[in-house]
Amino acid sequence: MNDDQLLRYSRHLLLSDIDVDGQQALLDAHVMIIGLGGLGSPVALYLAAAGVGKLSLVDDDHVEISNLQRQIAHQQAAVGRSKVESAATSCQQLNADVVVEVYPFRATNEWLNHHLSGVSLVVDCSDNAVVRYAINARCVAHAIPWVSGAAIGFSGQVAVFDPRDSLSPCYGCLYPNLNDQQLSCAEAGVLSPLVGVIGSMQALEALRLISPFGSPQAGWLATYDAKAGQWQRWQLSKRSNCLHCNPV
Repeated sequence: MNDDQLLRYSRHLLLSDIDVDGQQALLDAHVMIIGLGGLGSPVALYLAAAGVGKLSLVDDDHVEISNLQRQIAHQQAAVGRSKVESAATSCQQLNADVVVEVYPFRATNEWLNHHLSGVSLVVDCSDNAVVRYAINARCVAHAIPWVSGAAIGFSGQVAVFDPRDSLSPCYGCLYPNLNDQQLSCAEAGVLSPLVGVIGSMQALEALRLISPFGSPQAGWLATYDAKAGQWQRWQLSKRSNCLHCNPV
């Protein structure tokens, strides 16, 4: 690290569980963020601010005025612009040293298979079951950890999956047959700070996996009720008959 980096990341360096080695691990990391909406916005901004060396931003959507209530990576002037381009601008305004790649595409199974090489971890902010199953399949195949987040109405959840550990459950162990018939934020609404809470937790879990610090959270699901102001945690089990991580 140069002198500017030592000053920029000084508050991390003061944390004994991170220190120089942990910050260097962040600088050397490559994180793929899928979905640059309500969840992806705080994830991208916090990871850029924290000094993750390379970010790949993936989203095929464009900024709409209804997004601005909660998607803090996008300014009003960005309406109509690609979300990945808008978010990349915001990230580099925070930290010009971060390398940001933009992919204005949907993350399909085939696309992920060709673009996960060199990626340290994936953060899913897509709000799409098909995309999540594709992420799960490719991360299992490539042994890449990933952080899942979801938020709607007044409720949100965060889960960490780490296929590097053969005993760790995958997304399919938690949701064997989830579909996209549930209500979307456009139909049910979502409290604006809720996505900030969940996205910030996803960013924290990403940093914990990279640095690493604290207790591993793979195999746990954390749910948050914004009305009650309460978190709950659930330990997940690997399913011996899971077709997602134990294919026949």
